[in-house]
Amino acid sequence: MSTTEMNIRVDTEVKEKVEQIFQKLGLSLSEAINLFLRAVIMENGIPFPLTLNDTTTAAVEEGRNSAADISAHGYLSMDELKDILENDDESLCVR
Repeated sequence: MSTTEMNIRVDTEVKEKVEQIFQKLGLSLSEAINLFLRAVIMENGIPFPLTLNDTTTAAVEEGRNSAADISAHGYLSMDELKDILENDDESLCVR
């Protein structure tokens, strides 16, 4: 069986936490990802239920509304968005 290399980006803290869990299970991160990918093939989809709670449902709806609103606020860069989120300053959200 031939293999291919994949590069993914993931939050550092998330990676560290899952590696600790997988280590307890006797799996490497690569082995765990391969298990997940094989489960996707077996299930012909995501191998667990995907659900939304009230907060994420509201966020999805807000995103859809913003995407449809041509006057909606946008950000010039990811750094600008991160600054606003980190400062949690409502006044920065309006241009």
